[in-house]
Amino acid sequence: MNRIAESELIINSRGAVYHLNVRPEELADTIITVGDPDRVAQVSKYFDAVEGKYQHREFITHTGRIGKKRISVVSTGIGPDNIDIVLNELDALANIDFKTRTIQTALKSLQIIRIGTSGALQADIDVDSWVASSHGLGLDNLLNFYRRETTVEEDDILQQFIAHTQIGSTTNPYMFSAGTSLLKHFVKGYHQGITVTCPGFYGPQGRVLRLGLTQPQLIDRLTEFQYGPYRITNFEMETSAIYGLGKLLGHSCLSLNAIVANRVKKTFSKDGAAAVDQLIQNSLEIIAGI
Repeated sequence: MNRIAESELIINSRGAVYHLNVRPEELADTIITVGDPDRVAQVSKYFDAVEGKYQHREFITHTGRIGKKRISVVSTGIGPDNIDIVLNELDALANIDFKTRTIQTALKSLQIIRIGTSGALQADIDVDSWVASSHGLGLDNLLNFYRRETTVEEDDILQQFIAHTQIGSTTNPYMFSAGTSLLKHFVKGYHQGITVTCPGFYGPQGRVLRLGLTQPQLIDRLTEFQYGPYRITNFEMETSAIYGLGKLLGHSCLSLNAIVANRVKKTFSKDGAAAVDQLIQNSLEIIAGI
């Protein structure tokens, strides 16, 4: 088995992976990711017990239990670039022997569930509602740096999307689906649909402040897109990267989104924190029983 060099997998002086500052035994097999570092404590306060807290830069991890279910909650920060760090390091913690720097013979599949905020792209998805992402459609290019294996359905949806939006002239989109073993638990009370992941908050999401856009009709094109039973429900900045890296690495991933803005009706939640807290509580109850 090939040894992974020190420059490729950085392990700090306490035997923890560099960015997350977590050792393999400190990570649970069920992981909740949140963008905001402050949201880690908002999740772990509902744990029955917290066994450890770890931090480096914007990456905070709390590991604990709800009943017999061991769960880690990890902050990623914003954007696909941070997801590249977090997903690869979570997988390294699960599937690389830190002493020998070799890949484990028996690979472990993690449950990785994002809980975050998002903007709706359909008029009937009101602010303060929730979306469970059936697919992640990436406009961010991250997965184009990795060798990909996709399904026929994922390829078909992507090709129809490119034809509809003509966005292929400015980016090279990609598509991955959610982990069905997780998605099936999040039906009641959740809208389901395609979540588009953007590489930025302003221009990439069709916002205009002082700069003009190369895709001024992007919001309309996203809202209008339909493929069989699937439509684009919302967009944000992490889901497709989680789905893509997670699936390629053999993990089961799901993205749960509290809708804080509706970009069609141009409305914004009056209490987004409350919507997120309700999503956290409801989702933890489900996760603890899976």
